[in-house]
Amino acid sequence: MDRALQQARLAAERGEVPIGAVIVGPDGLVLAEAGNQTEADRDPTAHAEMLAIRAATSRLVASRLIGCDLHVTLEPCPMCAQAISFARIRRVYYGASDPKGGGIEHGPRIFNQPTCHHRPEVYPGIGEREAGDLLRAFFRDRR
Repeated sequence: MDRALQQARLAAERGEVPIGAVIVGPDGLVLAEAGNQTEADRDPTAHAEMLAIRAATSRLVASRLIGCDLHVTLEPCPMCAQAISFARIRRVYYGASDPKGGGIEHGPRIFNQPTCHHRPEVYPGIGEREAGDLLRAFFRDRR
């Protein structure tokens, strides 16, 4: 989670919402890491999780990330949760909960839907305080 938090800090420095993600392979090695880039890329899908998934699948030359784990600083949104399921990620560790935009424990709860074909193990609250502090500071500075 430390690497995901570092990616979140870097995203904030670029003026992006401070969310970072890291994908770790079955062997424990980091396959990909990313921070949000929606503003820079002018792409509403350029969330940290999506970028990390794309980079990890590219690195592995595979469409699935079986046995891989995702560490992300904020509860993934519904779009990212669905991508996590499609990628067959084994475990999701996330920091802060997102009651407004989350898709795992809030909102549509993607992994609980009968149409969800893969349900990763989910571990919330990892690095929650620091992740939440980064987000609060970012939005406080913009108001």
